[in-house]
Amino acid sequence: MDYDVLILGSGAAGLTLALRLPRSLRIAVVSKGPLKEGSSLYAQGGISAVLDDADSVEAHVADTLDAGAGLTDPETARLVASRAPACIDWLVNLQVPFSTLQNADGTTSLHLHKEGGHSHRRIVHAADATGEAVETTLEGLTRARDNITLFEHHIAVDLITARLLGQDQNRCHGAYLLDREREQVITVAARKTVLATGGASKVYLYTSNPDGATGDGIAMAWRAGCQVANMEFNQFHPTCLYHPDAKTFLISEAVRGEGGVLRLPDGSQFMDRFDPRGELAPRDIVARAIDHEMKRLGADCLYLDISHRDAAFIRSHFPTIHARCLEYGIDITREPIPVVPAAHYTCGGVVVDTHGHTAVAGLYAIGECSYTGLHGANRLASNSLLECLVYGSAAAVHIAKTMTPVPQPPSLPAWDESRVTDSDEQVVVSHNWDELRRFMWDYVGIVRTNKRLERARRRIELLQREIQEYYGNFRVTGDLLELRNLAMVAELIIRCAQARRESRGLHFSLDYPEQRTAGTSTPTILTPGQPDPVVPASP
Repeated sequence: MDYDVLILGSGAAGLTLALRLPRSLRIAVVSKGPLKEGSSLYAQGGISAVLDDADSVEAHVADTLDAGAGLTDPETARLVASRAPACIDWLVNLQVPFSTLQNADGTTSLHLHKEGGHSHRRIVHAADATGEAVETTLEGLTRARDNITLFEHHIAVDLITARLLGQDQNRCHGAYLLDREREQVITVAARKTVLATGGASKVYLYTSNPDGATGDGIAMAWRAGCQVANMEFNQFHPTCLYHPDAKTFLISEAVRGEGGVLRLPDGSQFMDRFDPRGELAPRDIVARAIDHEMKRLGADCLYLDISHRDAAFIRSHFPTIHARCLEYGIDITREPIPVVPAAHYTCGGVVVDTHGHTAVAGLYAIGECSYTGLHGANRLASNSLLECLVYGSAAAVHIAKTMTPVPQPPSLPAWDESRVTDSDEQVVVSHNWDELRRFMWDYVGIVRTNKRLERARRRIELLQREIQEYYGNFRVTGDLLELRNLAMVAELIIRCAQARRESRGLHFSLDYPEQRTAGTSTPTILTPGQPDPVVPASP
């Protein structure tokens, strides 16, 4: 099988790209499960865009730079913010059912939320299930395209590069895919390959992400020779529902944007002690405040309370959250919501240019798996889906323009299973998976120290050896592939965290609690085969 474009991932970034590409191209879209399953589906808050006359692109850029704590690239922020309104127009034309507002003159306009870190109301949303509205719309249109072949329930094993084939050039020619239902590895060639695989928050014990967020694209790109950057900046969403059966249910930032108050178990407020913006401070500040108070009090959780708002308002603005909490016996119109921080977003990733292209010819990375410079040391709320839309569109334009000179991929070797057997030790995979996620939570979590990072580094090196031995001796499974990728991403996170000898944004170290002078810090960029950089401590 060979295609013009192979897209690994079917979230907002991958499907935007697929729909934006010319219909003349033969496109393959790969999804680890059903087509629309992934982090995009569960995004609640919305998409940030300047659509109000009182707002401006410069204000959006300023808010993004402020949240990024000195590491956001200003030109990237300006590019994304300036293209945001056109992306919203595109989605509206696709009939995504965004929430609207009835104006005094009888017309309607898009209803705009305000979220933490934003100076204006600029969050376009579909009630509190924006990701579902966007992803479902894109999924339906993708299925209707006769030039798009869908590989659902497939997971990428690895990229096929020229170096893997023994050639000197550094070009990607496609990927090996594991058909999870037939348990067979197939070879797919492509003139252009795109990683749209999402983030890596499943590397942590507690996360708001679905099970597929295992950093596959980041790990594959690193093995293929790409640089990665800023992997130490893992965003912990401050408010995940705390309930033994809830697992990963997120309580949207918009709840605080509409007046939700964080409370201690005794009912008292506390955020004003940590930041003058209170509940509307950026996520890293709110997450650290909650973490601090939980540890200080020995509390299992804290509480988010919006019950002082009108019950009809709550039900209309947050129907999904209201209904899901009721399933667990919590009526948010009458009582506060128990919450804890949880790993939510990977701000670093594969280094790309303004088109989403990596350093490997023919290989792109878009969405959460990429590093564009937009998020810096912390992501501004609702800039994530926006980045997917902007870079999915940019990659589509670049691929279409550069497709003609690209030759057809060479004949690719089939996956070789002649020297492996079926595993009789699957317990190794499940044990290593649990161990990895627990020590990452304990040692490389919201607050870090040199000693914790050193412990994590020793453990990941041992796990890497065990996993590689297992990978070389047994037939691949989806669980093994995800574990291998998670371990690779965990190593990259630890190495970046050790390299940054300051506290900034989402990276907080008790050994280096000060932030270097504004403007003097740089991204943490790792290059395969090269020594790790060191970000000096504050003088």
